[in-house]
Amino acid sequence: MADKILVRENKVRRHSVSVLFVHWAVAISTILLIFSGFGQMPMYRRYMIYKIPGLGWSADFSVTLYMHYVAAAVLMFAAAYHIVFHVLRKEYGILPGRGDLKESYLIIKAMLTGGKEPPSDKFLAEQRLAYAYIGFWLLVIIVTGIIKVLKNLPGINFTGNTMIWVTDIHTFATFMLIFGILAHLAAFLFKANRPLLRGMFTGKVDLEYVKHRHPLWYDRLVKKRAQSPGSRERAANLPQDMTV
Repeated sequence: MADKILVRENKVRRHSVSVLFVHWAVAISTILLIFSGFGQMPMYRRYMIYKIPGLGWSADFSVTLYMHYVAAAVLMFAAAYHIVFHVLRKEYGILPGRGDLKESYLIIKAMLTGGKEPPSDKFLAEQRLAYAYIGFWLLVIIVTGIIKVLKNLPGINFTGNTMIWVTDIHTFATFMLIFGILAHLAAFLFKANRPLLRGMFTGKVDLEYVKHRHPLWYDRLVKKRAQSPGSRERAANLPQDMTV
């Protein structure tokens, strides 16, 4: 479902079911990939993690390998679905644009100093940059992971030097991804960002939050509502500052 002002709820629909599905499929599969990947090293027996109640299975190579493959399949499906879904709908608002670095600096500066933020669209500049950063390293992990799987198939051979490079890049990308995830979560330490957190569970955010922090998006939503069928009837129910 498209973005929409929900007047009766005093909310704005920010994310569709498809977006929520992709977000949580990627989040959960990535966590499982990281956990099972470290289990392949193997770290959990070396550091006695497997002795923690309920984690005895973590030192079993076959279990963590199976978990790794299943999680990888979920991640690749979610990534492919995400790309196809938004390309077909021509939705590219999450992609970084010119000036996003400067705008991100201004937003972070405003949050730290209590100053005024620059007007934002549906996505904050730092959200677009975070999307590109995390997306890039996920792509690197997927590509190198596929190569690591292919080497186990009969008739496919890679040189030892090639596999060393692939493995090192795969590991490096994993740590870069972990850094990105931690930075992404740290953003919610700022009070101004917390209304977005609930939206990742419900798909909705408060209308007042949108009006004050995402005015560019809010203006588009109001214009879209005014141009839709039955807009005159609905306009009577809108607050004064939402009429156009």
